[in-house]
Amino acid sequence: MTPRLSLHTLFAALVAVSALSACGGGSSAPAETIPSDAGLVVKNVKSIRFDASEYSATAGDIKVAFVNEDTVRHTLLIAQDGVKVPNFKLVVAEKGALDVGNINLAAGSYTLICDVPGHQNMKATLTVS
Repeated sequence: MTPRLSLHTLFAALVAVSALSACGGGSSAPAETIPSDAGLVVKNVKSIRFDASEYSATAGDIKVAFVNEDTVRHTLLIAQDGVKVPNFKLVVAEKGALDVGNINLAAGSYTLICDVPGHQNMKATLTVS
């Protein structure tokens, strides 16, 4: 006599298989990590702030990695003398999110900012040499 699976048991098995396949393996892409060639890594931390008040980078093409360790959305813009550097904005919408972008900066002093409403205190100095 062949055992019969109930509809409930079959559904539970399908849910389990589906959940396991979503956890990795197969053809799913690996989680994003900070690129090893990032010339600048900026992290958001709790209390709506960056992880440092000062950063440094080498002039020229800079790969910027922006990581969200907070639970709210943040942006990263770069300004010099109060003027935002055009065509550069990184966005991380949730905890664990990573955004990476490239920017070409000359030597000088810049300000990192988050332009999300209410985050006007999120500022840090970037020294490029």
